[in-house]
Amino acid sequence: MPNGWPELEFYDVKTKTKFKSNEWRIETKVSDDGRTRYFAVTKAPAGTHEAWRIVGKDFALKNM
Repeated sequence: MPNGWPELEFYDVKTKTKFKSNEWRIETKVSDDGRTRYFAVTKAPAGTHEAWRIVGKDFALKNM
């Protein structure tokens, strides 16, 4: 993502720490009941896993 995108705070479940990143992407998933969920996804600072943060529809569509 470009550096002009907002910095978001994520929570790394595996290491139980919070961190901030402005390098993320938007992912969408459809739940079992048909609702579309929007997430910001980034690489966790420790390890090779990713951290996901749920974001609002307006935020996701503005930053896709």
